Amino acid sequence: MQLALVTETFPPEVNGVAMTLENLRVGLTRRGHALQIIRPAGSGEKPHQPLSVKHALHLPMRGCRIPGYPELRIGFPARRFLRKHWTNERPDWVHVATEGPLGRSAIKAARDLGLPVTSGFHTRFHSYTKHYAGIPLGGIVWRYLRHLHNQTLMTFAPTRKLCDELMQKGLHNARVLGRGVDGNLFGSHHRDATLRKSWGIDNEHTPVILYVGRLAAEKNLALAISAFHAFRESSPQARMVLVGSGPLEDKLRKTHPDLIFAGVQKDLSLARHYASADWFFFPSLTETYGNVVTEAMTSGLAVLAFDYAAAHEHIVDGENGWLTPFGDHALFIEKAKALATIEQGPLSVVRAAAANKAKAFSWDGVVERWLDDLTMLGAPISSHNSTHYTANHG
Repeated sequence: MQLALVTETFPPEVNGVAMTLENLRVGLTRRGHALQIIRPAGSGEKPHQPLSVKHALHLPMRGCRIPGYPELRIGFPARRFLRKHWTNERPDWVHVATEGPLGRSAIKAARDLGLPVTSGFHTRFHSYTKHYAGIPLGGIVWRYLRHLHNQTLMTFAPTRKLCDELMQKGLHNARVLGRGVDGNLFGSHHRDATLRKSWGIDNEHTPVILYVGRLAAEKNLALAISAFHAFRESSPQARMVLVGSGPLEDKLRKTHPDLIFAGVQKDLSLARHYASADWFFFPSLTETYGNVVTEAMTSGLAVLAFDYAAAHEHIVDGENGWLTPFGDHALFIEKAKALATIEQGPLSVVRAAAANKAKAFSWDGVVERWLDDLTMLGAPISSHNSTHYTANHG
């Protein structure tokens, strides 16, 4: 199958959407499928000049940096260019992963040419407006998203609960495209005493609370920090490490000098940061999934999160992590304080159960199920391509 993947974020950018799409790329190219990856041009790249990268054809497009997200770019509309390009290099299928101007124009170009097109719902942009716009634009943004997705054959979202929510709000056809975890990368075996010492920690049993993600308003970081301070009331030696960067970083460094800011971490370094912590506090209320939750579980951390998205899918409260009803900030803090008194034995059982649960988070399974769904919609995927592949690609 020749698949055109249109996205406004892709590695080396660091976020859950980019990571998800990279894992789909790996799975698809291993199975012999050909990919056109259409995305905004990065630094030093010339728009409309094709590049061959990791067994896929990348087609950089014109774009600009996103205000408030300087590390990300948004693609400009390219309907005319894509219509011409796809006339000459016609894909079998188009999948639009993001809903910005580039994605919107790609849907229009695909429909102009009679190409089958699906879409992905990865980000609750309608929930972000209160953090950035300062005025209630959520309804307007949602109407835009609903109209855009309803022009495609199917919208893929990461959980069944989210699919049901989207269809209740007017999307015509939503289906699960799950998320996996790289079990070869993340794991408790990456625990690093030297890294812990760099955080000022010499005792193996000193609890370290970790947060991984953007340091931004929509991530509800104030709650994570309040929960840490509550935890510290019962465990004064505890430390908190924040991995990531974002618009709130400078302010947080000034107002919370007791926190450890580790910056952006990738690949093996990120795996070591996870494994060298003990707890993972995730207070965000705007996720469609939350890949960091399953990465933390795979690393053997005890997770405290709200009961939705990935946490709802995979955590049983008190067995392999802890859940708090969605949006109950007071209970999140109260629970954090109580969890600080748990002894090492029972805590180790929960952490081991989290890591054991994570063994089922396979990207291969995610890719196979997605190919099955595309086949159901009419994509020309042969049984050979979808079941046989070599492991040395990617």
